[in-house]
Amino acid sequence: MYEDKLCYGYVFARGGSKGLPGKNIKSLAGRPLIAYSIESLRGSRHVDRIIVSTDSEDIARVARDCGAETPFMRPAELASDTSPEILSWRHALSEAAMEGRLPEIMVVAPATSPLRSPEDIDAALDMLARTSADQVISVTPASRNPYFNMVTRDEDGRSRVFARLPEGIHRRQDAPLVYDQTTVVYASRTGFIMDGGPNREPDVRSIIIPAERALDIDTQLDFDFAEFIMERRGTSDLRPKPGKGA
Repeated sequence: MYEDKLCYGYVFARGGSKGLPGKNIKSLAGRPLIAYSIESLRGSRHVDRIIVSTDSEDIARVARDCGAETPFMRPAELASDTSPEILSWRHALSEAAMEGRLPEIMVVAPATSPLRSPEDIDAALDMLARTSADQVISVTPASRNPYFNMVTRDEDGRSRVFARLPEGIHRRQDAPLVYDQTTVVYASRTGFIMDGGPNREPDVRSIIIPAERALDIDTQLDFDFAEFIMERRGTSDLRPKPGKGA
């Protein structure tokens, strides 16, 4: 499905994490955190090239040691706490265009999701290829149900259930299924990213990721939990399989 389409894999990893300083290259089960995203991209059957976008020379050096390319450095204005990540995506694609090799497909594997598998990346890319989707995201079954467990609260403490159940539904088992968006994978058509989206409702599809691969590391507790999972099951299932991007 991808023989005639150029697909680049990206990891966006800035150096200024405040929640967990040095997070992107912090050692997790003996390897830098960013290594897991690079390896999962290497294991994909569709990824032609792996690029890390960063503003940090330390992250760039580690990324190269892990087998990724760092053909450019991200400008400081795109690496602050308030910078929309979409601008970093467009910057990365603009750099590729200046090289004369703008890919048709970009797949982003954030460094904060080290438990993903190469198959998760390929599942997103396969859905993008067989549908009219502009973008494919990853989701996991929600741990809380907005129809029963999530409430709004005003200044006086008055609370109400966040979402109203559809008419005729009274039991939790019958409520619509809801999902949490994960940071496991984002697969997009580059035209959609560069153009800011067409003048219509974007066609966004999703793949379902099991909870054990959907962890997003944001705090030390998340990091410790990821290390526990890896030590419990071993890391052999995370190593890349031979593929197009190997």
